[in-house]
Amino acid sequence: MSRLLLRGGLLADGTGAPARPADLLLDGDRVAAVLTPGDPVEDAQAVDVSGQMVLPGFIDAHVHADAVALDPQVQDALTSQGVTTVVVGQDGLSYAPSHASPDGPDAAAFTRRYFAAIDGDHPGFDRGSVAELLASYRGRSTVDVSYLVPHGTLRYAVLGSDPRPATTAEIKRMCELLDEGLHQGARGMSTGLEYAPACWSTTEELTALCAVLARHDLPHVSHMRGYETQAPAALTELLDLARATGVATHVSHLHGPAEVIVPLLDAARAEVELTFDSYPYLRGASVLALVALPTWLPLADPERATAMLTDPQVLARLRADDLPARAQVWPRVTLASVPHPDYRWTEGQRLTAVAEQLGESPAETALRLLVSTGLRVGCVFEQPPTNSLDSVRALMRHEAHCAGSDGIYLGGHPHPRGWGTFARFLGTHVRALGDWTWGEAAQHLAGTAARVFRLPDRGVLRPGARADVVVVDPGTVADTATYERPRSTANGVTHVLVAGERMRWNGQNRVNSSSTTR
Repeated sequence: MSRLLLRGGLLADGTGAPARPADLLLDGDRVAAVLTPGDPVEDAQAVDVSGQMVLPGFIDAHVHADAVALDPQVQDALTSQGVTTVVVGQDGLSYAPSHASPDGPDAAAFTRRYFAAIDGDHPGFDRGSVAELLASYRGRSTVDVSYLVPHGTLRYAVLGSDPRPATTAEIKRMCELLDEGLHQGARGMSTGLEYAPACWSTTEELTALCAVLARHDLPHVSHMRGYETQAPAALTELLDLARATGVATHVSHLHGPAEVIVPLLDAARAEVELTFDSYPYLRGASVLALVALPTWLPLADPERATAMLTDPQVLARLRADDLPARAQVWPRVTLASVPHPDYRWTEGQRLTAVAEQLGESPAETALRLLVSTGLRVGCVFEQPPTNSLDSVRALMRHEAHCAGSDGIYLGGHPHPRGWGTFARFLGTHVRALGDWTWGEAAQHLAGTAARVFRLPDRGVLRPGARADVVVVDPGTVADTATYERPRSTANGVTHVLVAGERMRWNGQNRVNSSSTTR
């Protein structure tokens, strides 16, 4: 029966309005009606959800699932939290568009090398267009995949890894590739302004690309040039681009001192459309090379950088000038992914503990692991004290906030945020701490992201909307993933439907099912 009636629950519709008693009628892949409780309905299968919350399917606004959206274990992690849509292509680097010309640089291969510890290797896509990448997900995942055209990928496809400003002709070609990707279904463009090759881009280049986004009414989503104490200057750069072009602007995984950041957000929102995502943890995750090594090394070229790390002159410079300055970093680092048979035992251990077992300094251990893996080491790290729990809570309560896990799923001991973010928001920040009401939670976990990424049929449960629905037990929903046991799935999500299909039912996930992919 294509008509399904969820009866007896409390509906948090995604607008931010308080949760209210309502029955929800679904017909195929659409919401047919929001009904007064007990209204008679014919020709529908009734499902009793009494005592439970009915919410729009959650949208993970920032996640590194580009390769692993096809992995049943990752699908299980996402669906167990109620995630129905993921937004990938983050931080300016992913797999498409791979070429600006048939004989041009291969940007997909570049991403596989540079972001090996973050994105990994897509098993069903080698290289190609945005349309071809989106097609690789279709019918193969329990979550819907939305994509951002990555600026670093565009830049590499046009001018390779040259650390220089783009020419007028090269900027024009990047704009053409961006326009093509947006026409093929991308929901915006991401920049990773701390990473190569985007770190070499000029205001002229970024302004031209943001103007293309503005014409499409799609957002510029940015990993800024800095966070924490650097956030004010980094945010100013994005706001200048927004003022110049009218582009909607979204800041990725925003964190830092709320007493500094919140006034900046409030002032900017009087002029431009500005939103951000964040996750409810005080540790981040990244590539160890980006945490441990200086930017004068060619980190975006792992083969060259690895070779340099065996050069006595380079090592002498590192040991004299750079590695000592990172002495405060080493105790904050835990190894997440070390893809080398001799060192997999280090995953899940502090870098300092591994160094002690090897009888060497943490800096030398970092070099050892990076050289042995060709820079493919991933890590979890404690953020500076300027990012406190109070700041996390203040930012998540801001009206411009939406939820993003920044989930990275590679390695034997990844960050737990990929398995716990959305359940943690509900169990800890709604039920335990009261940071949101259930109505506000639905907006932060679904409604705002649908608006940011221009997904008009998602994020709000109203007649005609796509039937992306999550049913949650408000008394038991909780994350179980910890830093010690990061791959533990969440509890308390009863049912999940994606475009009307049952991806989770009575607490059991259905993996590798079909899903409509944008």
